[in-house]
Amino acid sequence: MLKKWNQSMGNEKSTAYLMVFPTAVIITLLGIVPILYVVWLSLCKVNPVTMETEFAGLQNYTETLSNPGFWQSMGITFYFTIVSIALQLFLGVCVALLLNQDFRGRWLVRTLCILPWAVPTLVNANLWKWMLNTSYGIINKLLIALHIVDEGIFWLGDPKLTLNCVILVDTWRMLPMVTLMLLAALQTVSKSTLEAATMDGAGAVRRVLSVYLPSIKPMLLVVLVLRTIQAFRVFDIIFTMTKGGPDNGTMVISFYTYYEIYNYLNYGKGAAIALLILAAMLILSLIYMQLLKEKD
Repeated sequence: MLKKWNQSMGNEKSTAYLMVFPTAVIITLLGIVPILYVVWLSLCKVNPVTMETEFAGLQNYTETLSNPGFWQSMGITFYFTIVSIALQLFLGVCVALLLNQDFRGRWLVRTLCILPWAVPTLVNANLWKWMLNTSYGIINKLLIALHIVDEGIFWLGDPKLTLNCVILVDTWRMLPMVTLMLLAALQTVSKSTLEAATMDGAGAVRRVLSVYLPSIKPMLLVVLVLRTIQAFRVFDIIFTMTKGGPDNGTMVISFYTYYEIYNYLNYGKGAAIALLILAAMLILSLIYMQLLKEKD
């Protein structure tokens, strides 16, 4: 009897390995092999014409880390990430709390809130690029009509102003996702806890601070992780709206990597920058995982 049991367990294990094998091969070919190739490229000087490689050790890393342009791009990226996430979390909590209330037409408002997220990113970016145009943009037309300004503002001409405009566009695009995730968390808040807080004399602000926010903190951390990863590697909006300009004012690290590889054909240095970005993202992920672990 024991022999038959051991034999059946062995057959089940063999079947499990056979079922997992195709997925393991796909993950290896599509995930691990490209990463290993990037690691190899980061340690080499690559001839852009013949694609011949010459081992260079850590030279690509030392040149990158000693380049002021790299650190400028990292600073811009951190500014973009911190400001956009802070703005999106604050607005996401406010909108989610509003949509969590019971009012007529709530289903319609919830549906309309999804629209900016449903529109493709390139369409969103081109739409806002047109709206922010100095000569014929609707935003300048509206400001002039309301006598707020006398002449059109060059929204995409000043480096700092342009970066903040890109942050607002990214917020408009990603706010629906943040709102929906937080709204889903708000649906799980205990009604008995809310009733107890109300009976204890807690007002709306006190209920938000003492009941809602502690209850949705795990979801806030999940949103923080996802948005940090997405914001840190932002590319499509920058590519469509500014191309890294003006005066490199929106040259985030992902676009900086793009320039090194496709404009300057520095494949080895581009691979090294990509791995440095990966290391930064792993460090941030570990920090967030630690926060989640403490919460659990």
